[in-house]
Amino acid sequence: MNIDRGLGLMRDALRHIALDLGLLDGWRRWLCAFLAGALSVLALPPVHALPILFLTFPILIWLLDGLERPGTHRTRYELIRASAAVGWWFGFGYFLLGLYWIGFAFMVEADKFAFLMPFAVLVLPAGLALFIGAATGLARLFWPRGFARVVVFAVLWTIMEWLRGHILTGFPWNLIGESFTASISLMQWAALVGPYGLSFIALLAVSAPASFDPRSDQTDYAGHTEWADHWRHWAVPATALLSLFLLWAGGTARLALANPEPVAGPDTIMLRLVQPNIPQSTKWKPEKRLAVLGEFLRISAATSAQLPQGLTQHTVVIWPESALAILLAREPFVLSAISRILPQGALLLTGSVRGEPGPDGPSDQLQMFYNSLYVVNDEGEIIATYDKSHLVPFGEYLPYHQWLSKIGLKKLTQFQGSFNEGPGPRTVSLPGVPSVSPLICYEIIFPDEIVSRDSRPAWIANVTNDAWYGTSSGPYQHLSQARLRAVEQGLPVARAANTGVSAVIDAYGRIVVEQPLNTEGVIDAPLPRALGPTPYARFGDWILLLLLVLSCGGVAATVRR
Repeated sequence: MNIDRGLGLMRDALRHIALDLGLLDGWRRWLCAFLAGALSVLALPPVHALPILFLTFPILIWLLDGLERPGTHRTRYELIRASAAVGWWFGFGYFLLGLYWIGFAFMVEADKFAFLMPFAVLVLPAGLALFIGAATGLARLFWPRGFARVVVFAVLWTIMEWLRGHILTGFPWNLIGESFTASISLMQWAALVGPYGLSFIALLAVSAPASFDPRSDQTDYAGHTEWADHWRHWAVPATALLSLFLLWAGGTARLALANPEPVAGPDTIMLRLVQPNIPQSTKWKPEKRLAVLGEFLRISAATSAQLPQGLTQHTVVIWPESALAILLAREPFVLSAISRILPQGALLLTGSVRGEPGPDGPSDQLQMFYNSLYVVNDEGEIIATYDKSHLVPFGEYLPYHQWLSKIGLKKLTQFQGSFNEGPGPRTVSLPGVPSVSPLICYEIIFPDEIVSRDSRPAWIANVTNDAWYGTSSGPYQHLSQARLRAVEQGLPVARAANTGVSAVIDAYGRIVVEQPLNTEGVIDAPLPRALGPTPYARFGDWILLLLLVLSCGGVAATVRR
């Protein structure tokens, strides 16, 4: 039969690929792992080539299989060390290609910071790759055969991703689960299992071809018919594809039942997101401050197809992070100018640096600075303030500054010293507008620090400045994480970015409207409706923990049997 013959040829081809990969040794094995990790980045934004993972992750697992091929005679310790090395090289390729854009920030003021670029471009990916090396090294302790080893691999990788998101303030950027942002339907499952759960599901699916175990598979089996033989080999990959289809179908069904209407009220609440597209290299120059202010005021007050009469009392204007290079609370002239463009009842949410006197210093001397978001009313009064709580290492503060400053290391922001931390997520009440959870830039990448535990908001306002990273994949990766937070919490997100990508995102992660990268303009859109608390919003990562425990139990039962 042609189908029977085709399945047999495909099975044998996979087995030969696995065997050939197992024969690689030394630097050839490391190079192959590095390239597989680098190619995996194509599954992330902005490329979204999710199918590439069906190639790269089986390659990684088959490279690990080859470490114990006949004739190698490695001790248990040597196998663990070699497995960790393969995982590290995979991770180094993954993070090097996935985070290359961080180096752009050090070229904004190249005369001061260019010497730090090697740290960002090489040392950071090398450090993050340790988590993947730890996952593959630990997996060797429990490396069974067949699909069971895929489950072990997925469990330990997911655990290490979770740790990467929490240890040393955490950096949960480019989780493998973010590859599911390629499909709005697959994204919906973040409402149940969260971003780490998406990673676990994605790993089980894309690693399924590695169920062809070169250490045990043979081309013929006594006592099996050809179809039984094929079924034994193809059951896992076929089940993985079917599961992905069912997940896609479930997400599609959820979207089909979605309520697209905006927040109801006497008049629809409109959001105006301002994207001025001001280059980072000129934003902080003192001679540019009035011009920048004038640009913000001009864009904010402009008419549009959605607001043909200009701003109304039901409009919330949002400016990006650190919109003006001033201490806004100490500039009554600027606050007065803002009040003149806001009609009665309208509000402005804007990022700004905030200064406070030190606890022991003179009352007129500012010693404590915060990266903040202000709410300004139509009278030019600051009626609410939010201080950023999760700061960027080396960007907004210098870790271990008492030692690192002695060797010439500095942070990238313009103020002396470091920013102070705010108290954490909070819900801000707004007059005439549903309450909001403010998040400044980097904060939106942390899924468990999005909203206050005591008071659930109706929407999320994310102000950011990705101008540091130029035209790169960084702003698109940042945007995809904002979309995932919307799905996880069941809350719409309004994202205002200095150079883009600004967007209004509904509670299902769909982009209602966006302003492209490196363009000037405004986004006018009604505030999307919030959903009730999702399972992930209620239980966090406990659902993921249950999945991991059940998976480990299934592996243990399989191995015992």
